[in-house]
Amino acid sequence: MATKALDSKLQEFLRGRHIATLSTENADGSAHLVAVWYLYDGGSLYVATSSKSKKARNVAARAKASMMIDERKPGKERGVTGAGKVELITGEESRALNKRIHGRYMSAAAMADPGVGGVFAMFDDCTIKVTPSSWFSWDMAELDAQAFGGKLGKTPGYLLALD
Repeated sequence: MATKALDSKLQEFLRGRHIATLSTENADGSAHLVAVWYLYDGGSLYVATSSKSKKARNVAARAKASMMIDERKPGKERGVTGAGKVELITGEESRALNKRIHGRYMSAAAMADPGVGGVFAMFDDCTIKVTPSSWFSWDMAELDAQAFGGKLGKTPGYLLALD
């Protein structure tokens, strides 16, 4: 379902801890796709990264990106994609955002460990901010109910577990 705004259900989903896929554009026009940790806040998506990374270099050269956040549980697959303008944030604002992003995915012990949290803090010296102008979402449970009467999600053995 394409939409310009997100309803509260989708916003709640984005506040969850998932792995996202960030797409930036390479110089030749091809997509550079990478799995990332993220933060959803104020209608924007944030990704901590190194200024030396390909995704950061792509963002600096071409200010557009897409992010897909999805959940892949058989019978309950759902997700949302946001596409729009993108910018690089640096300095103190970036450090504060990156600390929030890292803290969503690492324990307090990992964050406090100089060999883990400290390395992430040094490595990720900028933040990618994606501000989607459009959103697209899907929910396979809803599609299953509409198209198959719920048969896919309720019939053992119809959907195979993912590796």
